[in-house]
Amino acid sequence: MPLDRRKFLKKSAVTGAGVAIGGAAAAPAAQAAESASAKKPAGKPVKQPKRYALTVMGTTDLHGHVFNWDYFKDGEYSDAKGNTMGLARISTLVNQIRKERGHCNTLLLDAGDTIQGTPLTYYYAKVDPITAKGGPVHPMAQAMNAIGYDAAALGNHEFNYGIETLRKFESQLRFPLLGANAVDAKSLKPAFPPYFIKEFHVPGAPPVKVAVLGLTNPGIAIWDKAYVQGKLAFPGLEEQAAKWVPKLKSMGADVVVVSAHSGASGTSSYGDQLPYVENAAANVARQVPGIDAILVGHAHLEIPELKVVNEATGRTVVLSEPLCFAERLTLFDIGLVFAKGRWEVESVAASLLNSNTVADDPKITRLLADEHAKVVAYVNQVVGTATATLTTVDARYKDAPIIDLITKVQEDVVKAALAGTSYASLPVIAQASPFSRTSEIPAGDVTIRGLSSLYVYDNTLVAKLLTGAQVRAYLEYSAEYFVQTAVGAVVDTEALTNANGRPDYNYDYVSGLVYDIDIAQPAGSRIKNLTYNGAALDDAQQFVLAVNNYRANGGGAFPYVASAPELWSESTEIRTRIAEWVTAKGVLDPKDFASVDWKLTREGTPVF
Repeated sequence: MPLDRRKFLKKSAVTGAGVAIGGAAAAPAAQAAESASAKKPAGKPVKQPKRYALTVMGTTDLHGHVFNWDYFKDGEYSDAKGNTMGLARISTLVNQIRKERGHCNTLLLDAGDTIQGTPLTYYYAKVDPITAKGGPVHPMAQAMNAIGYDAAALGNHEFNYGIETLRKFESQLRFPLLGANAVDAKSLKPAFPPYFIKEFHVPGAPPVKVAVLGLTNPGIAIWDKAYVQGKLAFPGLEEQAAKWVPKLKSMGADVVVVSAHSGASGTSSYGDQLPYVENAAANVARQVPGIDAILVGHAHLEIPELKVVNEATGRTVVLSEPLCFAERLTLFDIGLVFAKGRWEVESVAASLLNSNTVADDPKITRLLADEHAKVVAYVNQVVGTATATLTTVDARYKDAPIIDLITKVQEDVVKAALAGTSYASLPVIAQASPFSRTSEIPAGDVTIRGLSSLYVYDNTLVAKLLTGAQVRAYLEYSAEYFVQTAVGAVVDTEALTNANGRPDYNYDYVSGLVYDIDIAQPAGSRIKNLTYNGAALDDAQQFVLAVNNYRANGGGAFPYVASAPELWSESTEIRTRIAEWVTAKGVLDPKDFASVDWKLTREGTPVF
């Protein structure tokens, strides 16, 4: 969406003025009372130090999950582990903790990725957009406001619908969106509030001042380049934490909590394309003195408590990541003691609560029942008829027609876009990944819901110019996804893929070519019998690669594609293009798109 520059610059001028400062009601006297039962030396009363107990609650990677509902399956969400999800359940847990600990002794934070991830979030970004004149209030804003969040960090997926949508969402919140390392590209001043400070009053003692620093992911510069390039920059988390934490301490912060949309592994999916670490939360804890706790996001992992020792001070920093989709709630229990005229943190412990232990908060159910019903009706629209059932069950290791549908749509869209240009005569090939292991389009009526389950991300389409040699390297890199399996060894499909932890979405089919993947060979030497139009691939041949924007911008660190010339791009989601293609045809018949382009082999013998 186009950027209103005046509004953006006005929003960008948030240096110190963008900081939200709030105060809580007085804490119960019992929490700061002096101990009357302590033993006293003869003749000398011993005054016990005042103490205060603070609970910081946290969620992350909500991805538009308000209810325990799977819009792709049109029913209650369930998985093999018995997990449930949704902010309505988190609200119940939060209410319980506030009642137990005292509302005035708690803080509620989120670590980002809020407004993308479900048909609910797509609907209010694109179908009934919050940016329209007189448009709706985003359901995630309604829910989080009602629950009473104090602050949230920006996630990378906050930028998926453009800055205008993000700014509108931000304006609808009753709490700040924090991003100390989201800066104006020209002035390098913060484009969002860097931090939030809240004071907790303690009878008979100075207030406890808690600072929350928000950090987001440097990968935004790659993943949403089309929206942020030239407008926003995203320096490293470690660098910005080192800049801001001392400032917060100098402002009198007794407790410093970081809400970081960044995992704890120290790794990056984008290789060396950026000089900043993608998953840097543990690095921040290790390198930056003065932090007490870090709410971790982005990695979609469950980490109840991770202790990291700061290299400069030797103090332990406690990290916690509460899984994703509102399946868990982190609790940081922070104990403080008033000594030598100031509050000091003497203990931090983290734990998780499971949302499957409670029911939805009826307040949230009532609040968003209408929005939920609209989205359910939308995704159940029938747009065509399928002649056969299509599924992704074995799409990771066999060329599946359901993935060919994606590549066919992408080829057709790019060919139409390049018609009449100097590139129109070049062959168009396309990439697609097996995003889900459970997607199915049954024979019979085809709905938006069924098609959306096939393409769960809000990716858009880009056309890149590659040579045959670059395509070959691209395929070799993709084939690293498979575990090397010797000739004669038993092939276990459950252990065959995801070598070195590579996720399914970083394995690509490439249409329009025919090739074998020899899994008996070491990585880098697996692509065999690679042909185009029945002849061995010419390394000098030019191809147009129809590729999603995540991959085109460097996501997954596939070789050559990020730096390849861009011929065309658009902002319409690939899933919308698939729905349009099926709607136009009316019939979804594999003969119109399916082909066997690749197979797994071992020294020339097919594995399947």
